[in-house]
Amino acid sequence: MTNQHITIDFSSSSTGVVSERRALTDEEKNFDTSGFAARDARLKRNMLLSETDWWATSDRTMSDAQKNYRQHLRDVTGQSGFPDTVDWGTKPD
Repeated sequence: MTNQHITIDFSSSSTGVVSERRALTDEEKNFDTSGFAARDARLKRNMLLSETDWWATSDRTMSDAQKNYRQHLRDVTGQSGFPDTVDWGTKPD
């Protein structure tokens, strides 16, 4: 299957109509997606941190394991394999 750029026009139909189909340009074929891995890793990190935000409320005391896990998540961007290989740590109970 050839890589193609397809434009879909939704202005006249809720299901859309293919208004253009053409081969990808060299620029489109060589588009640098390396930044997406870092973006996706940061999004995952932020999601994992947000799942544990309640640990840090003022009426609780976090355990050392919880503090270490959250710090580990904040430090993932400094890992040598980031963003391709990330150690997410283990979420404590």
